[in-house]
Amino acid sequence: MTPEQLTVRLRDAITRLNRRLRQERPVGDLTMTQLSALTSLRLGGALTPRELADLERVQPPTMTKIVSKLEERGLVQRSPHPTDGRQVLLAPTEQGLEMLSFYEKARDEWLAARLAELTPDERETVARASSILEGLARHGR
Repeated sequence: MTPEQLTVRLRDAITRLNRRLRQERPVGDLTMTQLSALTSLRLGGALTPRELADLERVQPPTMTKIVSKLEERGLVQRSPHPTDGRQVLLAPTEQGLEMLSFYEKARDEWLAARLAELTPDERETVARASSILEGLARHGR
């Protein structure tokens, strides 16, 4: 298989698996965009609304709407910026972190059940591939 063929096959597989995992989220009020923003805040720490918009690759007015919905639900809190009085920092609340855990648990359970259906050799192959993919994502090799 050429690198070009592998590129298409891998991209397609990752896209389909990601889509399938997204479908396994519990039915609830949170949209995928809201979940993504909340996850970015958990992973990135406290961020300004502009930083969060940039990270999520949306326009600031769109992020303002997303953050407002998360705040209404008590999932995100604002605090003053330590060095710029015009700015605020956004961070997930304890309730927001619990909500993320709830959604992640549902997806993890689905994936664990699918992995359990694989042979030990297939699981070992997936484990090796996971390590390689993590390296690609982290280092951009």
